Amino acid sequence: MNPNLFSSYTVGDLTLANRMVMAPLTRNRAASGNIPQRINIEYYRQRASAGLIITEASQVSPEGVGYPATPGIHSDEQVAGWRKVTDAVHNEGGRIFIQLWYCGRISHPSMLPNQQTPVAPSAIRPDGEAVTNDGMQAFVEPRALEINEIAGIVTQFKHAAAQAKTAGFDGIEVHAANGYLIDQFLRDGSNQRTDQYGGNIENRTRFLNQILNAVCEVWPTNRVGVRLSPENSFNTMSDSNPQQHFDYIVKQLSTRNLAYLHILEGDMMSQQRQVDYRVLRDNFGGVYMANNGYDKARAQTSLNHGDSDLVAFGVLYLANPDLLKRFKTDATLNTPDQNTFYGGDERGYTDYPFL
Repeated sequence: MNPNLFSSYTVGDLTLANRMVMAPLTRNRAASGNIPQRINIEYYRQRASAGLIITEASQVSPEGVGYPATPGIHSDEQVAGWRKVTDAVHNEGGRIFIQLWYCGRISHPSMLPNQQTPVAPSAIRPDGEAVTNDGMQAFVEPRALEINEIAGIVTQFKHAAAQAKTAGFDGIEVHAANGYLIDQFLRDGSNQRTDQYGGNIENRTRFLNQILNAVCEVWPTNRVGVRLSPENSFNTMSDSNPQQHFDYIVKQLSTRNLAYLHILEGDMMSQQRQVDYRVLRDNFGGVYMANNGYDKARAQTSLNHGDSDLVAFGVLYLANPDLLKRFKTDATLNTPDQNTFYGGDERGYTDYPFL
């Protein structure tokens, strides 16, 4: 019998009510101190019918911030705010993981402690402008991390993982995608180091592996997911051989008994593809979560063909808190309002209508 988008599914020791995942979505609506607030509680509660919610990316330290009003998971006040979110989701019968984030060069001194320069594996400035509290400002050239500083960031991820457990999450997702710090180490367009963290793909994977070793001292491995984006060019990212390099990364991750591997398939900036994602899926022995532009039909086809085990939906969940019910009944979907995606109040956030 073909797997069904609406059937329950086991991830590690968790049973998900269905195979539909709410993808992590940056919404820039945290309160002062990057603390989750009342409207965030309602936003996630409304979407608890997803088999799994993955929260918006949440920085592991003040130095990891990259955008205004994004929540953190390092202070006790942030933990208290997130606890209200997880309680609300659990009271609705849902499951929720938090995505752990360190932005690296995709930041600006104005958002960092003591106006410090953003860090990266190499001093390569991304194209474009940073979103700051004072509007758009040109990215600065980042400072290449000293080798003796890397362990400190690994420790920040471990602390955030512990804070996530205190906040009542069901698990964590390590954000190693979309041009942020871990991804900056993984891909050779942004990593031109010549030490043990650069050069060949084994070295470029070292930072991610050290982070996973650290967070898996806090969480069982089957409560830890990883997100990758092998060919996403967002945030001026590139790699000389994404198929070969990410085949290697995925095979390495396959040995860890992770909760899942979450892949952004393709490029958010282009329709062109260089990577065969079925190869990646076959090289990963665990739960494979597909993401990027899926609708109901594509998602069900992906499951039928064995191309994925779970499918993550982004904008569709943003605009349809009851997406599960709408898919089940083939109901009309709400139209997303792009003007309210980032920042603001309840409008375009918690006021999308239910059926």
